[in-house]
Amino acid sequence: MNPMTRCCSIVALLLMASSACHASDADDLTAMLHQFLAGVSDAAVHDRFWGEDLIYTSSRGTRTNKAEIMQGFDASDDSDSDAATPVYTAEDIQIQVYGTTAVVAFRLIATPADTMDASGSDTVVQYYFNTGTFVKRNGAWQVVAWQATVIPQP
Repeated sequence: MNPMTRCCSIVALLLMASSACHASDADDLTAMLHQFLAGVSDAAVHDRFWGEDLIYTSSRGTRTNKAEIMQGFDASDDSDSDAATPVYTAEDIQIQVYGTTAVVAFRLIATPADTMDASGSDTVVQYYFNTGTFVKRNGAWQVVAWQATVIPQP
């Protein structure tokens, strides 16, 4: 095998390995997102998901960080536990992996746990666009930036 053919073969193998690695990372990130949404009420789930250096911009236009998010769990009292947490799901998930950095964008659906509010009216499902930047550190993905945007309903 001449040197040029050998070099092309090596490059092709590296590209295939890189593509397989990105597919695996995308699968891992998708699973991580679904696990997070299923456990959104659990402080330990948030602790694993958010990086210590998180910058989070909410759909209301406020900025926060991981420490403030985690304090919210410490500050919750028994009256908060009575409120039904919506069920969160993700669809139209798009993932772009750049080595140890990834961008995850999706449409978040917040479905009320109760189908009727206190007045007996149907509750409204809410939709958001979410984009997160993940960094892989010590073999684990964590979010370092997050943006949530309300999708206006007609």
